[in-house]
Amino acid sequence: MAFMKTLLLIDGSSYLYRAFHAMPDLRSPQGEPTGAIYGMVNMLARLCKEVRFDYSACIFDAKGKTFRDELYPEYKANRPSMPTDLAAQIATVHEVVRASGWPLLMVDGVEADDVIGTLARQAAAEGMQVIISTGDKDMAQLVTPQVTLVNTMTNETLDEAGVKEKFGVPPTRIIDYLTLIGDKVDNVPGVDKCGPKTAVKWLEEYDSLDGVIAHAANVGGKVGENLRTALEWLPRGRELITIKCDVALAAELPAGMESLLHGERNLPRLAELFSECGFRTFLREVQQAMGAAEPAAEVVAEAPAAQPASSGDLFGATTDLFAEPPAPAANPAVPAATQLARHYETILDDAQLEAWLQKLAAADIVSLDTETTSLDPMQARIVGLSFAIEPGHAAYLPLAHRGPDAPQQLERDATLARLKPWLEDAGKKKLGQNLKYDRHVLANHGITLRGVADDTLLASYVIESHLRHNMDDLASRHLGETTVSYEEICGKGAKQIGFDEVAVDVAANYAAEDADITLRLNQYFAPLLTGRLLSVYRDIELPVAEVLFKMERNGVLIDRDILAAQSHQLGSEMLRLEQETYALAGQPFNLNSPKQLQEILFGKLGIPTKGVKKTPSGGFSTDEEVLEKLALDYPLPKLILQYRSLAKLKSTYTDKLPTLINPQTGRVHTNYAQAVAITGRLASNDPNLQNIPVRTAEGRRVREAFVATPGYVIVSADYSQIELRIMAHLSGDEGMLAAFASGEDIHKATAAEVFGVPLAEVSGEQRRAAKAINFGLIYGMGKYGLASQLGISNDAAQQYIDSYFRKYPGVADYMQRTRVAAAEQGYVETVFGRRLYLPEIRAANQARRAGAERAAINAPMQGTAADLIKLAMLAVQGWLEAEQLQSKLIMQVHDELVLEVAEAELAQVRERLPQLMAGAAALKVPLLAEVGVGPSWEAAH
Repeated sequence: MAFMKTLLLIDGSSYLYRAFHAMPDLRSPQGEPTGAIYGMVNMLARLCKEVRFDYSACIFDAKGKTFRDELYPEYKANRPSMPTDLAAQIATVHEVVRASGWPLLMVDGVEADDVIGTLARQAAAEGMQVIISTGDKDMAQLVTPQVTLVNTMTNETLDEAGVKEKFGVPPTRIIDYLTLIGDKVDNVPGVDKCGPKTAVKWLEEYDSLDGVIAHAANVGGKVGENLRTALEWLPRGRELITIKCDVALAAELPAGMESLLHGERNLPRLAELFSECGFRTFLREVQQAMGAAEPAAEVVAEAPAAQPASSGDLFGATTDLFAEPPAPAANPAVPAATQLARHYETILDDAQLEAWLQKLAAADIVSLDTETTSLDPMQARIVGLSFAIEPGHAAYLPLAHRGPDAPQQLERDATLARLKPWLEDAGKKKLGQNLKYDRHVLANHGITLRGVADDTLLASYVIESHLRHNMDDLASRHLGETTVSYEEICGKGAKQIGFDEVAVDVAANYAAEDADITLRLNQYFAPLLTGRLLSVYRDIELPVAEVLFKMERNGVLIDRDILAAQSHQLGSEMLRLEQETYALAGQPFNLNSPKQLQEILFGKLGIPTKGVKKTPSGGFSTDEEVLEKLALDYPLPKLILQYRSLAKLKSTYTDKLPTLINPQTGRVHTNYAQAVAITGRLASNDPNLQNIPVRTAEGRRVREAFVATPGYVIVSADYSQIELRIMAHLSGDEGMLAAFASGEDIHKATAAEVFGVPLAEVSGEQRRAAKAINFGLIYGMGKYGLASQLGISNDAAQQYIDSYFRKYPGVADYMQRTRVAAAEQGYVETVFGRRLYLPEIRAANQARRAGAERAAINAPMQGTAADLIKLAMLAVQGWLEAEQLQSKLIMQVHDELVLEVAEAELAQVRERLPQLMAGAAALKVPLLAEVGVGPSWEAAH
């Protein structure tokens, strides 16, 4: 019996939009957008690899109106216009599709859906099997025993049973179903308030749309009224929803279905296109293919060995971009599934463990994940480990699940001992998602993780710092996968159970998926990390993660007694302020109640409300910004601000820090998050050591409790005026460069120019104003902000700014260049190549766009400062280890490094530390680090 042949139809317009939105803002060497092109190449490559077919076509919407626009002028009226960056890529996408051998169709007057529907019907009539690759729900109406839908974004395959399960109605009723609920995307009205459940109920009861219309009088309630109101519209809605399956295609298919045979690759043209786009990996593969061809041959006779997915698969599957189209399936009547096959194993006995130890030893790289008892990395203990060695192939090793139904598991300590040689082997490459946490967990069991080659959290952060980087979001955004969440298997809130209480079979699927998805994400990110981005990832973020692990492990010693005394003092001062506020208010009230404070300020005391912003409920705000303005004229708001400041200090630090002391180490261990701040700066939490207020005496005293171990001292090293130095480097302003080169006081130099006085006669007040100008302008501050900060008129502020730019014209030029570059490419860069994306830089809203422009000016300085302190950490840690010193890094706060230094090593550290920090990078101006020493952190300043 002859097997049916298969036609693969690709909804190119759907692919195009999905590729555009899934990819980061990639640019060609000429600055042109290329993300959609890159995504299309990968998505088509995956289809070519995974779906077996005899004929194929990639169908796009043609320009201009269709018959539906004539039928209903408001059709798709709600859709925003195509993004400019996407429109700019369409012509190249079409060229790449054709050059890759895919037949491409666009037919005027109809949509891509109609062409797909017509081809599907014709192919089925000729006895073919049809696979439609799309994410469009409207296509479900085309499903028959011979027509199947696949969605590569969600790895979903829909046959007749699948359509019924997903929508509640069979494919033959999809048109009726969609007509009733309407289509907001295409602006096709349905029956108001008729959702999917109601539509399914009506169709089950009355069989069809015609049946629903015929029995409309019998439908009760408000939705019944809405149905009767829509009766005149519904036939036209059905016509708009219905895919046209009789489009004339004779001109497009001169040889019938034979016109849709997959063509030969035009390798020279692909090489030109990929070169223009800057797709280095793709270009290299084309060149290899061209080099492998016989001189007279036009097509590669034998494709090069398959590259890992890092060479270009948008959704993580391993693809060979220039492989020949797959041979027809042995039985094309059963379409090949596009979802990546998963082989997840649970390791429960010695034989399985031994087999996996051999797999781990033989693998080029292994994705590793730990499941634990706690999110606290210093306290967490291992419940199980998962491994993935290739996409879709992973295993879970349960070691400490408990409960009456838990199966017999391998003994934890003995099993970890067997894994330890591999885990500690620097030659065996491992990857993971936030492996700094896993390092801690393994360290809690006496294992030092070595051989860390990749971390998907950090790769994502370097590529797209402005987005979220948790694994679930990454899987959805880049692989089209909906992963099992922790809450799904452990629950939420008070009912949440520990991972060790999860059933092993459930835990195995979750944990193995984590390792598998992480491996696939790593393959996806690899081709995106090129040039300077690769350097930021390999030379900064990955090695810094190891330094942070060691710093977190070191922790910092906290003196409980000092904090207890400070808490008592703060409490007494708060009581005094409370009594003063009662006296001024003329009555006691709750200082922490915005409502009561509002009544006192604006009601009883009659403070004018003009210019005071309102709360969402319509009252007047008493937030910090409002109180600061009122405090300039009224004493009560000033006291409230003082009270709030002390209350926050007490609750956040002096009361809380002692509760965070680790009982095993006697020290506080903060967590440094690398992938949070868009600029590249580290974030500290549990506790946050970077937000201790140091502008008040009470805040600075908190640092007195951060002390050294007996025999050690605290050493603090802080970069001096680092962002101004970076501005000098970036702008190349001659005056600023000269001032720093000569060691001149930059603030005094600015003051002399702005206030028109000799350098020697600059007053302290003038220097403070110049400092505000220097730092304000690099933060993008305008005349209004400067006027507010200095308490001067807007005109005076503008004069100061004009004087500043006369002295430093290169800074003004840099700012303008940066605004233009940011608008053109959507991001700015640090000195070292870190990209800082600005999503609002092209916003239509002027205020949001202006905010993005201010950020564009400052971000390269903040980002470069962040890179510098990280490079300094690497240099200092490397030196400490090379010299085998007992001194250790214990904190990083903004531009400052804090060490606990053995007294015997103090002279050595004091000399070398500022040299290492100053030498972290070579800029056009010298870097300067100022060092302080003392028994406490505060004393070291």
